[in-house]
Amino acid sequence: MSEASWQEVLRQRLVERNSKEAAYAPIIEQYRRLAQQTKLLKERNASLLKAVGSVRSNPNSSTVFVPGVDDNPVRVAYVSSLESQISSLRDEMAAVYKTQGQNAQRLLSMTETLREKEELARTEADNLRKAREEVTSLKRKVDQHNELMAEKDRTAQVLHDEINTLQLELGQLEERNGILSKDNAKLLQRWLDAKQSEANRLNEANDFYEDMKSRHQAVLSWRDGSGKTGASSTANDEKADVRSIAQASVLSGNGQANGEQRTNPTTDGTRSPPETGNTLSPNG
Repeated sequence: MSEASWQEVLRQRLVERNSKEAAYAPIIEQYRRLAQQTKLLKERNASLLKAVGSVRSNPNSSTVFVPGVDDNPVRVAYVSSLESQISSLRDEMAAVYKTQGQNAQRLLSMTETLREKEELARTEADNLRKAREEVTSLKRKVDQHNELMAEKDRTAQVLHDEINTLQLELGQLEERNGILSKDNAKLLQRWLDAKQSEANRLNEANDFYEDMKSRHQAVLSWRDGSGKTGASSTANDEKADVRSIAQASVLSGNGQANGEQRTNPTTDGTRSPPETGNTLSPNG
């Protein structure tokens, strides 16, 4: 609860002052009534003593009560004292009735105030109960939220560890991919170089074949004039010589291993496509 305001402090101090001042109010009232009664008695006694003194000074006056005659000073003083006492009692009774009415009014006011206070207390009790229930619910929600946050923290830690592991694996894979890319580039270059050398050998073999073919045609044309009797046997011998010379040239120029090419001449003087000992793939 927050600190009381200055109005509340002032009200509490006024209430304390009133309670201190009203502590002796009944005693003071009793003393006031006693003083008033004493004053009345003194006045009555003074009047009686005065009446007695007048009687003593006039011994011929009678002290016997005679109806219709009011010349007895003692009786007159006593009657006046009683009348003043009756008047004071009436005033006191009126004050008592007034006080009783005020007390009844105060009682009604206090009853109404008590009813309002009880209603306010009931409302405050309901509000307090609702506030406690709300506090309990909020505490439960806070506990659930704390558990959820703790679970999320654990999950985030696990995911962080997995991310670090995956990053390491990714780095290793990228390194391996770089190595494999370099190896593939080297193998591709080797394969291209091998194919280029093979094409060069084929070109050289074709050039050599064309040269030998032209020479063979020249020999045939030269031998046509010598006679047709031994033409066929001589042509076959020359074709065999050309094939043996071409094969020896290819074998001696290119080798037999790692890209070795063989030319397979046919019976009509042409060559079949070269055969390689090992066929290279793009990866070597």
